[in-house]
Amino acid sequence: MIYYQSGSENTVMGPNDIEFGLYSALVKLGTRKKILIVPPDITRFHSRAGDLTTLIYNYYKTGIKDILPALGTHSPMTPNDLKVMFKGVPEELFRVHDWRKDVVTIGTVPGEYISEITNGALDYSWPAQLNKLVFNGGHDLILSVGQVVPHEVIGMANYNKNLLIGTGGPEGINKSHFIGAVYGMERIMGKAVNPVRSLLNYAAANFMKQLPVVYVHTVIGRDNTGKLVIRGLFIGDDEEVFRLAADLSVKVNFSILEKPLAKVVVYLDPAEFKSTWLGNKSVYRTRMAMADNGELIVLAPGLKEFGEDKEIDRLIRKYGYRGTPATLQSLKENEELRNNLSAAAHLIHGSSEGRFSITYCPGQLTQEEIESVNFKYQDLTGMMKKYNPEKLKEGFNKMDDGEEIFYISNPAVGLWTSKERLTN
Repeated sequence: MIYYQSGSENTVMGPNDIEFGLYSALVKLGTRKKILIVPPDITRFHSRAGDLTTLIYNYYKTGIKDILPALGTHSPMTPNDLKVMFKGVPEELFRVHDWRKDVVTIGTVPGEYISEITNGALDYSWPAQLNKLVFNGGHDLILSVGQVVPHEVIGMANYNKNLLIGTGGPEGINKSHFIGAVYGMERIMGKAVNPVRSLLNYAAANFMKQLPVVYVHTVIGRDNTGKLVIRGLFIGDDEEVFRLAADLSVKVNFSILEKPLAKVVVYLDPAEFKSTWLGNKSVYRTRMAMADNGELIVLAPGLKEFGEDKEIDRLIRKYGYRGTPATLQSLKENEELRNNLSAAAHLIHGSSEGRFSITYCPGQLTQEEIESVNFKYQDLTGMMKKYNPEKLKEGFNKMDDGEEIFYISNPAVGLWTSKERLTN
């Protein structure tokens, strides 16, 4: 059922619009006494889920019993993160998702179904896992809040991914990520219908019927000045709410370019991107736009690690971003990588497959560390001076020396492709 929907390619929803839309939906839901909110973490700050969570808290007050940020494999939010993202919400309401310890398996998707949706590429079974607070918390309303936007693993982010992956466990996260990697990122990104989404839909339909989940989805785009604005708000409890948001996101967040890009410069906000696990959105979201033998330069002042999880960080350092054949060979030879398929999938996703170069300019990692994982390195200070984010505009820029670059200030809010890659 759809409780509220509003948005278009040209819509700009201000604070009053968002409050009206959200509260209109909450009125329809009626009185609730034990509510769980599942928003994203600080790495999705621009989703405006923090503002929505604050509004939900202001509406229900004592009815809010728990807030569980959907960390997935990410690091827990700091007290400052919580204050910045969830203004005015008491810190004592927040719970931390431990993806290795806090989950329960709520059902198993059979291998026959996995084989069917992957055209026989994989046939393992898949455990649907949720944080025990989500599944056994006894809440009379679970509000899953977040942004629908193109995503490298599941085509379009959010909907049941926020729960089954964002509050999921090791095996569920690992195996679902690997399905996406094997199927192929270019075949998935920007598509609402794909094998990984089919997997989660199967699990939700068969194992989550008893949960009182309502999804609150934003669609974020840029106005003609480059400012991020809310283009749509969609609230409902079934797949239709996701499809509506995904249809708008494709129109708002998918940039189709006339020709491949020879040089792309991406800036990673240090408050949001501290690892290549997250920062490689600069690779995922641009790879379909990159020209063969092109160059991707990543300005990453906040970069201090590869994986936010210590074990995944170790595996990235050990195996590096060396492309699909090398990663699959490492999988065959190393049990530790087979036991961490999300890390293996990430190594595939984060590689250019040798088609273009990736140069990282990190704030807190050394040249040796960057080059050890198969990226090129450049000094951040010099590159920030040459490509000053404060002076560059979104899209094409001509530098003083005549060089033409394509600039992206936040890779998390879009997907870029050339026409030829879209049709191939």
